[in-house]
Amino acid sequence: MTKGNSTKITDELYTYMLDHNPPLDPVQRGLVATTYAKFPDVAGMQSAEEQGPLLAFLVRLTGARHIVEVGTFTGFSALSMAQALPADGRLITCDVSEEWTSYARDAWAEAGVEDRIELRIAPALETLRAMPAEPHIDLAYVDADKENQVAYWEQLVPRLRPGGLIVTDNTLFHGSVLDESATGSAAGVRAFNDHVTADDRMDSVLLAISDGLTLSRKR
Repeated sequence: MTKGNSTKITDELYTYMLDHNPPLDPVQRGLVATTYAKFPDVAGMQSAEEQGPLLAFLVRLTGARHIVEVGTFTGFSALSMAQALPADGRLITCDVSEEWTSYARDAWAEAGVEDRIELRIAPALETLRAMPAEPHIDLAYVDADKENQVAYWEQLVPRLRPGGLIVTDNTLFHGSVLDESATGSAAGVRAFNDHVTADDRMDSVLLAISDGLTLSRKR
């Protein structure tokens, strides 16, 4: 195997990359700062800064009007996607924490997109199973508990329109996907990656963006 790129992402190079991407707006920047201030021990659950502009780009690229997000946390990714939606677009986002998502609600209201977002506080599998069974989702973003990723995938794929996109975060899981004896979340990600690779309903690529990002398009 030949590795095609050996560029090391130093702090300086990461800053350079951010400087050459669309900047976060004041609401996004404030939400990132608030998340790290209020929840320093779990702030790493927030999607990486560069993923906000990427998700917005994908919303516009696909012409998405109906988005489903699994895992809200403090709302940065939902905010980024909702801002890219047309005025009549809708985003359903799933979480189980009223505390974390209270900060999301504040940010969405401040950005003027709260009317585009429906937050459902319940186990995500319950929310997904209650959705219409026919293909209607344009884009889904999955960034939640890793042990349920295959189950989320199996609920989303049939509901995804042809040409629709599923974006899954943390698919390299800090490198622990290489551990064949992995347990817990790492084992869940390993199982998910194998499941996705074998699924002939979708075309998928796993990219070394942040902690690993898999893009999957329905055939």
